[in-house]
Amino acid sequence: MGKSAGLLIVAAIGLFLIMSGCGTYNSLVTKDETVNQAWGNVQSAYQRRNDLIGNLVETVKGAANFEKETLVQITEARAKATSTTVNLDKNSLTPEGLKQFQEAQAGLSSALSRLLVSVEKYPDLKATDNFKELQAQLEGTENRIKVERDKFNEVVTDYNISVRRFPAALFAGIFGFQTRAQFEAEDGAQNAPKVNFDFGK
Repeated sequence: MGKSAGLLIVAAIGLFLIMSGCGTYNSLVTKDETVNQAWGNVQSAYQRRNDLIGNLVETVKGAANFEKETLVQITEARAKATSTTVNLDKNSLTPEGLKQFQEAQAGLSSALSRLLVSVEKYPDLKATDNFKELQAQLEGTENRIKVERDKFNEVVTDYNISVRRFPAALFAGIFGFQTRAQFEAEDGAQNAPKVNFDFGK
């Protein structure tokens, strides 16, 4: 085999690797952006819940002699949940970062539950149209959060498989693609809490 033939083979192998690398890179970019979009949808659902809880607090404040301590607790939990963010630009969607986010949201859920238990003492408040509307919207938002979290976990699984599977893993390492964390089931998740205003039933 001549020198020119050897050079052609080397060039062909090099071209193949370049083309393969480009295809793998583009595929990883697409899946990475899909993860980012899914995370955006999760954040949007949680933000909607935060907004609704803010409206709920304002509605409850109008009730005479409503427990101020309960309102303070949910306001503080809401502020913590809002300030605990995950910045995808810095690739901070790590197990630790997502765990902190989940804990902050769980704290808000707990405070919301305490607020709703307290509301039972105020039948006139529960009967208002505004409160009933917030009930329906909160229930729908909790369902939306679950759906978006499930979708997020699905696209992260697909992305993580691509990042770890050979030979894409070689290119993923070169281009800086790293696996992403997923939502994990919280303690007692098999008995998922429901937003329920009808405590008398």
